Amino acid sequence: MSFCKQVKNELLQIKYEKSCCEKAMLYGMCIFAKSFSSFEISIQSENENIVNLCRKLLKKHCNVKCNINTSPKGKSFSVTISSKNECNKVLSTFGHNDGGSLRINHANFDCEDCIKAFLAGAFLSCGTLSSPEKDYHMEFTVPFNNLAKSLVTLLEELELTPKTSVRKGYINVIYFKDSETIEDCLYIMGAPSSMFDMMRIEIVKDIRNRANRTANCEAANIEKTVKASLSHMLAIEKIEEKKGLDFLKSDLKTIAKLRQDNPEASLAELAKMSGLSRSGVNHRLAKIVEIANNL
Repeated sequence: MSFCKQVKNELLQIKYEKSCCEKAMLYGMCIFAKSFSSFEISIQSENENIVNLCRKLLKKHCNVKCNINTSPKGKSFSVTISSKNECNKVLSTFGHNDGGSLRINHANFDCEDCIKAFLAGAFLSCGTLSSPEKDYHMEFTVPFNNLAKSLVTLLEELELTPKTSVRKGYINVIYFKDSETIEDCLYIMGAPSSMFDMMRIEIVKDIRNRANRTANCEAANIEKTVKASLSHMLAIEKIEEKKGLDFLKSDLKTIAKLRQDNPEASLAELAKMSGLSRSGVNHRLAKIVEIANNL
């Protein structure tokens, strides 16, 4: 099951104590549906349970009966109201029988929880969510510009910070890319279990990323140590072959022998062995390399 379907199934399980909240959820499902006008109201989804709930709530709150239609290949389901009289019943229920520009009618929210239920309904109708294991992306797709603007305003009133874009030249996309904002939105809509699942996945990803960064850093440090040690060893061998190590001053000769005896040691480890500072060891070895290059 996809994470998006998991969230929607959790929203479908909500049992609202107040009838006004249940009606607000229906309002969100309808106004953000495929069509919402006096000519046609159509709610379409790949999840049959969403369509079933919408049909049930339309009968309860709008006294409108409708059947579920299944696509030829059985991949999507819909409830469609095409009778003008029945459409007007639904529009009148939500205060949209004036024929004006489509915006969210806040008169449908009788309590604070109604807005949360409305947002849940909107997500059931037009929302999608990526798997947090792959990406953090949650969006609402809205074909009407003024409706999209009023949804942005509502989300901002809930202290969420949506971003917007336009797809295919006319579809308004309202989206979140920040994991914390998505988690807040899930909680507000009434999907706390999915929120905690997302947080758990985020923690695991963070631990893995830190482990990878640490491993990469350690690998880089090992490579750096090997390269430095190789340059030191080659320089010491050249001096020993051409002049002998007695050619070096006593302090350089001491560090040269220490390096020969400990070819895999880091500068910090050589410093600890010699009693010198790391920079002191590095300076002496650099001097040995310089001497070798001048031979």
